[in-house]
Amino acid sequence: MVDAARARKLAERIKVLVAEALERAVKDPDLGFVTITDVKVTPDLQHSTIYYTVYGSAEDKARSSEIIERNRGIIRREVGHKLNIRLTPTVEFVLDEIPETAAHMNDLLAEARNRDAEVARLAAEAKFAGDENPYKEPKIIVDPEDADLAAEDVYDDEADEK
Repeated sequence: MVDAARARKLAERIKVLVAEALERAVKDPDLGFVTITDVKVTPDLQHSTIYYTVYGSAEDKARSSEIIERNRGIIRREVGHKLNIRLTPTVEFVLDEIPETAAHMNDLLAEARNRDAEVARLAAEAKFAGDENPYKEPKIIVDPEDADLAAEDVYDDEADEK
C-alpha cells in the first residue's frame, strides 16, 4: 500500500497532465470548455477518477463527454508518459455535478430568505385575535377593614364566573 500523501500528490499531478492532454493531444474542435475539478486516486495507485465540468448547454456537455470517452486511451497514454511510476493508473471520467447542485442550493436558500422575510413582515403587521392577554387572571380585592387579610391576596370568585 502507498501512503495517502503520495496518492494526493499523484492526483494533483494527474489533474495537471489531463488538462494539458485535453488541450494538446485531443484534436477535436467540438470539445467544449472543459475544466478538471478534482482527481481521486486509489491508495494502490491503480485507478484514478477524474471529475470535470463543461461550460455550456446540456448538448455541449453531452458532446464533450462523448469526445472525452473516445479519447480516454490517448489521455491515459499522455499521462503515463509524463508520470514517473511503474504502472499507469486507469482513468475514469465523471461529469461533476457540484456546480449545478450548488446553484440549486443557492436558489433554495434565496427562496427560504424571501419566505422568512415575508413571515417577518406578516408578523410585524399582525394584531392579537382577542384581548392582549387572553388568559384569565384573578382580580385581587383587599378589604381595608381586615388588616391581617390586607397582607394576603384574596381572589374574587364572582369575577372569575363572568
